[in-house]
Amino acid sequence: MIPSIPINLSGQRFRVYYKILGNEAEALEKAPDICLEQTVEFPADLVPRGDIRDHIVGHLEAMREIDSTHCEAVISYAVETSGFELTQLFNVIFGNSSIKPGIRVEKLDLPEALLKHFRGPRFGRDGLRKILKAPTRPLLCTALKPMGLPPTALADLAYQFALGGIDIIKDDHGLANQTFAPFKERVERCAESVARANRETGYRCIYMPNVTAPVDRITEYAAFARSHGAGGLMIAPGIVGFDSMRSLADDDRINLPILTHPALQGSFVTHPDSGISHFVIFGQLARLTGADGSIFPNFGGRFSFSREECKSIADGTVMPMAHLKPILPSPGGGMSLSRVPEMLELYGREVIFLIGGGLHKHGENLVENCRYFRKMVEGM
Repeated sequence: MIPSIPINLSGQRFRVYYKILGNEAEALEKAPDICLEQTVEFPADLVPRGDIRDHIVGHLEAMREIDSTHCEAVISYAVETSGFELTQLFNVIFGNSSIKPGIRVEKLDLPEALLKHFRGPRFGRDGLRKILKAPTRPLLCTALKPMGLPPTALADLAYQFALGGIDIIKDDHGLANQTFAPFKERVERCAESVARANRETGYRCIYMPNVTAPVDRITEYAAFARSHGAGGLMIAPGIVGFDSMRSLADDDRINLPILTHPALQGSFVTHPDSGISHFVIFGQLARLTGADGSIFPNFGGRFSFSREECKSIADGTVMPMAHLKPILPSPGGGMSLSRVPEMLELYGREVIFLIGGGLHKHGENLVENCRYFRKMVEGM
């Protein structure tokens, strides 16, 4: 028999809201399994008595029926089970249970005792606005595309976007270190083009290269981008890992705002009964891991996100999380300039409008298209 050993715990706990597929009786059977699976992963009758059984094992704190086929279970965990590290925190929240169908993480309630170990967004919503000298209006963003263009052509696009007043000109997520557009040459040329346009217009537009790279090169890429005039970075944590983004955001040598890209994260959110909610992954987790803006597919575009799901993301970017700064939601994905009023109605002014191909389709003169876009939001 495993002995009972006293553990020095603070008594502080964090809570995870799980949506469980099943009626109340079925959910009441599944919830205790989550409590064990996410902590000791041990048969219930063999868990040592005392602190392990009483405090380390998750506690089912509440259960309510959502509808006839879904229930919400609120399960709490001792903050010490996280090790106060992002990787282990994710493991406790949803490690093994993510492999089981019919369980979805809907919301996190993280106390200051846990959040104080994480820096979160370096700049946040207000800091990014300060950099861009845009204190109240919606921010504008576009992407350099299509993949296959050489650095000179991408830099020319960047120049036109900046000349037209687009605040954030980012790499498309498909731009990496390909032979047709090598990372370092692309960064040098695009950053210089944006700086040249800023000198001509007086704007504060910034270029954000994509640093979604092999994990042992991310910091190198980010440092190169900073030293060659990039004003921020874009990274896809679904590909490189959330803690890689957290490390980059925490690095005082880099000290640049970060946009998180949703590539490969769709599998977390698209099934309504499994995975992680839009609110958590694009709102709460984006902030916890250091993003200053969160890119996601807007409703009504070429992806499946609903209006309600997009609103929940915006809510997650601003909900109180102790010292973690609010960040800006950045809806995109098949958006056109004609959709801006509709998007403004949902998101308000605290938003980064991301329009890519729609800027090209609006008319033949790309610079004038950008100026039209900027004029649309300057009075908002």
